[in-house]
Amino acid sequence: MGLISEVLLLPFAPVRGSAWAIKQVVQEAERIYYDPATIRAELARLEEQMEAGEITEEEFDRLEDELLDRLEIASRGSAGTGNGTTP
Repeated sequence: MGLISEVLLLPFAPVRGSAWAIKQVVQEAERIYYDPATIRAELARLEEQMEAGEITEEEFDRLEDELLDRLEIASRGSAGTGNGTTP
């Protein structure tokens, strides 16, 4: 960008900085959400809840399906990048 456009856009610098920070937070949240280790831990916790009688078998099946879908998405994403992270 040229000097004039930088000067004209200077009042918007806080907005651009905030947008960048929000984007970083969203990317990190998605990385954690689709992390296979996190999903496996949630599956183990879910099984413990069912065994303890805290949730019904129907709830377990529904939540397990959601977690397995996330795990499948995570494995597809990591296969595409080759570094174990989602795009």
